[in-house]
Order: sequence, then C-alpha cells, then structure tokens
Amino acid sequence: MFDFGFDDLEDSADPSRLSNLVNSYERNREGTYFDSDALEDIATFYFERGRFEDALGVIDRILENQPYSSDNWMRKGILLNNLGKNNEALSAYQKALTLNPTDPETMVNLGITLDGLGKSEEAQSYFSGALEVDPLNEDALFHKGVTFERVERLSDAVEAFEKCAEINPEHPEVWYELGYCYDRLGKDESSLNCYDQHIDNDPYSYDAWYNRGIVLNRMGRFKDAADSYDMAIAIHEGFASAHYNRGNALANLGDLHGAIESYLRVVEFESGDPATYYNIALAYEELKDYEKAITYFRLAIEEEEGYTEAWYGLGCCYDALERFIEALEYFNTAVKQCPSSADLWYAKADCEYNAGMLEESLESYHAVVLLDGNNREAWLDYAETLFEAQRMEEALEAYAKAQVLEPGHASTYFQQAKALIALGRSADSIRSLKKAFDLDPAKKEEFRHTYPELYRDAKIRDELGLDS
Repeated sequence: MFDFGFDDLEDSADPSRLSNLVNSYERNREGTYFDSDALEDIATFYFERGRFEDALGVIDRILENQPYSSDNWMRKGILLNNLGKNNEALSAYQKALTLNPTDPETMVNLGITLDGLGKSEEAQSYFSGALEVDPLNEDALFHKGVTFERVERLSDAVEAFEKCAEINPEHPEVWYELGYCYDRLGKDESSLNCYDQHIDNDPYSYDAWYNRGIVLNRMGRFKDAADSYDMAIAIHEGFASAHYNRGNALANLGDLHGAIESYLRVVEFESGDPATYYNIALAYEELKDYEKAITYFRLAIEEEEGYTEAWYGLGCCYDALERFIEALEYFNTAVKQCPSSADLWYAKADCEYNAGMLEESLESYHAVVLLDGNNREAWLDYAETLFEAQRMEEALEAYAKAQVLEPGHASTYFQQAKALIALGRSADSIRSLKKAFDLDPAKKEEFRHTYPELYRDAKIRDELGLDS
C-alpha cells in the first residue's frame, strides 16, 4: 500500500555497484562518509528486501544531516508503518507535512495509516486534501475508495474507484475493488465486467478468478463458475476455497461425482473441515449411496458435535434405509439442538409414523403446525394421522386448516370425505367429494378404488354425477 518514494538513480541500476556500496556501508557503518544519494540507494536496497529496521537506520542517518527533508520524514513514516509502529509513523508524516504542507504523497500515506488505525473520517480528510492539491491523484482516489469500502459505504467507494479507473485504466487493483463493491451491491453484471477487466490486466490473479466464480454462481451460470474456479486452481493449486466452491457449482450442475472429487481436495488441504464433510455426505445421499453418506455425516459431527444439519442428514439416511428407530435417534438429537425448526419436527413426525409410533407422530406433527401454521402439507399429514388414530373431529379441524391455506387443492376435500363418512355425515361427505371432483375430475377414478362400497351404491353415484 505504501510507495517508498525514491527515484531510481541511473548509477543505482548497476547491481555490482549497489552490492559493493551496501557491503561497504555494513563494514563501516559509523566510520565512513556516505553522501545522501548513496544512503538513499542503500535504504532502497534494504526496503525492497523487507529489511525495514536496516532501512530505518539509514533514513535516520540521513535525517541527522538533513533534518528538514520532508521526503525522508515521509520515508521514515512508511518504514515505521511496515514495522507496525503506526503511531510513530503518524508523527513522522506530520513532521513531513509541517515541512511540506502541500505534498499529496505524504497526505495519502498518512491517510492510509489513519485508515489502518480505524480512523476513517480523519483518513478521508487527508485523501481529500491530496485531491485538492492534485485532482488527478489516482492513489488518493484509490485509497479513498478503500476507506469507504472498509466502512461499508459501498456506493461512495464505487464513485472513487470509477474516477481512479478513468485516470488510469491499468491501475493494478482498482478493477478488482470495483468488482468487489459491485458484488456486494448485488450488481452482478457490473461486478463480472470489472473482474474481467482486472483479469485482462492481471491474468494470474487467482483471487479475481475466484470472486468471478462466486458472481457467476449467484447468477446461476454454474458451468461458467466452475470454469472460473478451475482457472483459480490452475494458478494456485492449493486454493482450498476454490476447490470447495467448484464442488458447489458442480453439485448445482448435477455432477455429484465431480463435486465429491472437489470436496475431497479441500479435505487434503484443510483436513477436518465439517462443512466439507457435510457437503460430501449430501452428494452421496443424493446418489443414494447412504452408507458413504453416513460415514461423512459422522465425520462432520466428529469435528463439530453441534452440527444440527449433519444429525438431520444421518436421520434421513437411516430413514431411507428403513431403519426407523436408528433414524429417530438422530432426528431427536437434531430437534433437541434446534427445537424451533419446523422442518426437523416434520422429519421426526414422518419417521415416527413410518415406525408405527402413531401417538408420537401426532405430537410431532402438532409441533410442526404450531411452528409453521401456513404449511398446508403439514396440516394435511396431521389430519390424515388424526383420522388414522380415530380422532375424527380433530382431523376435520386439521382438514379445514389445509383448505383455508389452499382452497383449490382437490386432495384435501377428497381426503376430508373419509372423516365425514366415518362420522356419519353423509351429506357433508358428498359435498366434499363433489368439490374435489370439480377441482380435479381425475379424482372420480380415484374414488372408485378408494371407496369401492360407496361406488357400488347407485344412489351415491347419481348424487356425485358419476354416471352422467
């Protein structure tokens, strides 16, 4: 983020000369005279190699002889920043500005430091000051955008980045940041265009390829997203998140074996990741390979015991294997962890019903409709189970709830007729069946098989209009 600010002198381009100069300085640090140009070359040498303490010592030596050099106070600030001494860096920048109050480079670096300290408003004042002096200062515009981005002022960040991009379309980072801001703002096409522009400038930016994949995935372009993740992985083979998201894209494409392969690569790089184990399990469950799915659901739980979705997944696998008692053990654990989830109670209710545990399933279905009173299917299942338990009046109330939620659903009226018949309410049952037939004429044939005795009654057939 920081520009050290040294001009490249012609003679400093000679590596052997620079190496000799640095060797001489290190042998005779105190006793030999070095002019300011030589010291600047030595400081740059250290800076470029990450030897910030050594570079700081050289700059301090220059400042002993040139205490009014604003450039070197600024360079001292940059070095202190790189050493994590941000407050000392601020003092150095302030000294530089005292000596040269209109230097935009110092203002930008001071703003960057303030932003890093969480002082975004003060940072913005220095970026604005730099732009007053130099309205085309791309660094000031870029870091102004970065600071806005950090405090979630994304539209303001976009405005600053766009101005920066107008000044320098080949800026190394501005298109990436614009892409990220548009991504956060939900402007997928704009985000995609910006990431493409960044990739044109830097085709080996694996982060840009990765973020591009995220946008494409959200747009439903799963094949393109997978291709984008492939590019990120080709550049950075150990990019675990790219393997993970590639797996998600392939799963969305229905390529479950490919998805599993990608997820397993994640496990290679980040062993013990419960979300990855869970996704592998889901893929195997969808492939109906329940034993392998169970293995990976268990691995997810070993890593994170409170992983409710994995407990639920185990229950679904055992339920599919018709091992209902074992399934219930896992559904019960899931419900205990998340008792406010209607979906978990629903799965538990269905499993209890399949296991022949009628009273228990009724309690669970009741929990479902209490938590999700607008779920027509749940009300209908609850009604059917109440009917089977010979609780006819309660069954009729549940059928009525289902009818209110979806009045045009023929099955509700058709099934309600059973309870009405059981209660001896023949006229009401006929009305209910007529309503079902009006909504779905195919129910007439179903009536023939469901109610054979009634169907044989010529009077009932006549009332229902089955012979016309």
